[in-house]
Amino acid sequence: MTRLSMAVRSLVTVLAALLAVTAASATARATTEQKAPADFVALRSVDPTIIQEIRYFTPHNFVGERIDGYRQPLCILTRPAAEALHKAQERLLGQGYSLKVYDCYRPQRSVDHFVRWAKDLEDQAMKAEFYPNVDKTRLFEDGYIAEKSGHSRGSTMDLTLVKLPAVPTRPYVPGEPLVPCFAPQGERFPDNSVDMGTGYDCFDTLSHTLDPRIQGQQRANRLLLKDTLEGLGFVNLAEEWWHFTYKPELYPDTYFDFPVSTKSLIKSH
Repeated sequence: MTRLSMAVRSLVTVLAALLAVTAASATARATTEQKAPADFVALRSVDPTIIQEIRYFTPHNFVGERIDGYRQPLCILTRPAAEALHKAQERLLGQGYSLKVYDCYRPQRSVDHFVRWAKDLEDQAMKAEFYPNVDKTRLFEDGYIAEKSGHSRGSTMDLTLVKLPAVPTRPYVPGEPLVPCFAPQGERFPDNSVDMGTGYDCFDTLSHTLDPRIQGQQRANRLLLKDTLEGLGFVNLAEEWWHFTYKPELYPDTYFDFPVSTKSLIKSH
């Protein structure tokens, strides 16, 4: 064997070893990815009638792209929160309404994605719809973005009301003209929900649940959602009409990072 062929064989051996190590570590990462605790469930398994429109699985959100960690358009919650939503749904169905969830459990990696986006002051692609009156430099100071979210604890959800029978919401087309989230309902991006005065994730004080400028049917719609949920143990975030947390929380101090996926709910033996 020539010196050159020996050198080539040695190089091939080294490369093969490196590939084996890389494949082994990738397999280890795949098999050790965090799973949900046993008391987390897919909302659909508790109440399949609640409408789900998981916005962070789509590009129709303030970032403008699918958010890290959202592998499926799925609402995951702690079981007590899901069961309480089921009770709320039963009450609302009798009045001709359905709940619709926009977001439920949110992994920490998703929150980290929000933080990276908020620090990139050049990226203002979705400003015209979601934060037309807010300077992006103030998103942290004004409380619109934070490094931790109650959603990561599993008992917080973002939701609205839909008048039945529900009409499907058309898909968002990336690049389409954007309209401010507080524009009149007929001008905003079409949503099959009732008129709450603003769209979901509207970074504006008009999103404050009891903002005095929201009156008439819009206020009545907000109060129907708020009163129904608060009567079952939920607490509304005063700054966001869509944001509710079921109390007491099962995990008040734990911020989970398992992906939004049915695989996260498969229990290991």
